[in-house]
Amino acid sequence: MTDIACIEKFERYLTDVKKSSSNTLYSYLRDIRQLSEYLASYSKHNLITSDPDVLSNYIVWMRSSGKSSATVSRSIASMKCFYGVLVSDKVVNSNPASGLVPEKIKQKLPEILTSKEVELLLEQPECVDLKGYRDRAMLELLYATGMRVSELISLSFTDINIAAGLVHCVGRNKERYIPLYPAAIRALNEYMEFIRPQMIASPDETALFVNVAGESMSRQGFWKIIKSYQTKAGIKKEITPHTLRHSFAAHLLENGADIKAIQEMLGHADISSTQVYAHLVKKQLKDVYKKAHPRA
Repeated sequence: MTDIACIEKFERYLTDVKKSSSNTLYSYLRDIRQLSEYLASYSKHNLITSDPDVLSNYIVWMRSSGKSSATVSRSIASMKCFYGVLVSDKVVNSNPASGLVPEKIKQKLPEILTSKEVELLLEQPECVDLKGYRDRAMLELLYATGMRVSELISLSFTDINIAAGLVHCVGRNKERYIPLYPAAIRALNEYMEFIRPQMIASPDETALFVNVAGESMSRQGFWKIIKSYQTKAGIKKEITPHTLRHSFAAHLLENGADIKAIQEMLGHADISSTQVYAHLVKKQLKDVYKKAHPRA
């Protein structure tokens, strides 16, 4: 079996069996293609004939080429998964990547906005035109729910239940319902009742948020919107669409919310993904203590 055929087999597994996200699919396939290119250029092996020594040499080569610890660790995970598929399909007898050990990566805590900075950002959309009403509804919804931007732009207008104050969200094959605070409900109600009908290009359009052409909002389009409001608000921190998600979780924790409830609202499969926000809140408390306590 050729390298190309092996990679196609791996892609089918990631898509049909594991149902990986588009980002995971792209990253894993890129890692294996890069391994294949290395083998063709620097060894006498291919993907099937590689052994533990060949893969160890590849890791050494990656490090010497200046690849980050995170990149090397992800590549190891990709190789273990790839060869696991080949073992299951009896293409190879054993997994040559099983003995590879990923490097320990110091976890970088996410940047969050303070409550005042969030308020400042949410105040920026001016409700004087269709775009202003739409943008206010988007930002309020994002901070109210902590959902991913990919989930936000994938919402249908039927996913919003104004009467119940809930949004139905499906992300990474996990369904959840997230409550909305009153300001978000008001902003969404205004947008859905008066603004969206004027913006959609076709009566058949189901997307909740649409661009100026009346079609479904793109991730890149939302990125530009949030960056423009960051500039307008004069916020110096680097804001990404994920910043409001991080801020949502951290602010809930600061105000005593249960971490399991936050995990459910964020759609995290593993509680460890949510616990990073507990570390962030503790760090902030320590920073405040050091700055404010007279004997610190």
